[in-house]
Amino acid sequence: MGQRTLSDRERRYLALFEDVTGATGRDCVVTDGDDGRVLVVVKAGEMGRAIGPGGQNVQKLEAKLGADVRLIEDADTAADFVANALAPAAVYNVTISESDDDVVAYAEVADEDRGVAIGADGRNIEEARTLARRHFDVDDIQLT
Repeated sequence: MGQRTLSDRERRYLALFEDVTGATGRDCVVTDGDDGRVLVVVKAGEMGRAIGPGGQNVQKLEAKLGADVRLIEDADTAADFVANALAPAAVYNVTISESDDDVVAYAEVADEDRGVAIGADGRNIEEARTLARRHFDVDDIQLT
């Protein structure tokens, strides 16, 4: 498993996430910059509870934090986790390739969803890489 150390702010945000949604948060990362977001990894099977009816839980959380919140569902395998981290892009298949030097996840994404998977200025794929590294020691994610 990858290294997961939470700052005090990330611990507070994770506790607030759980209070607002009633769902279990597995991890929290706050991205830097003017367009920083709060990434929350949600326990597998609790995504519906986390989002809430019509997205109301996410909206409440965003209002309390004053930041955009992105939810990612946890998974048991690196391949499933990478697919979840790239959502809402349609990911057909993820292959994990391990060599002596690194672990790379190759994600097959629908052509029309490549932009969604990459995100503005590469933001979505970089966030997916950060989370995959933290949870499964995946060094890189490449779209195929």
